[in-house]
Amino acid sequence: MQNLNLEKTMSAWSLIADTVFVPRTEQEYDQLVTLLDSLIDQVGENESHPLASMMDVIGVLIENYETQFVPELDEAA
Repeated sequence: MQNLNLEKTMSAWSLIADTVFVPRTEQEYDQLVTLLDSLIDQVGENESHPLASMMDVIGVLIENYETQFVPELDEAA
């Protein structure tokens, strides 16, 4: 496993923190959905694309938000 260089990570994180984040509001959720749509258009199914893992992470963040805040269709009916 690679050693985690926190200084380097903090520097890189500051560049993307406004893009990759845990959504806490519907507006932030919508922002991530828009980003995921753009990533899907760019990456497609190319697992070796440089942004493929970012697309996976954004998908998980969206899924977690939906699990917590979006009722299932069966529950809403």
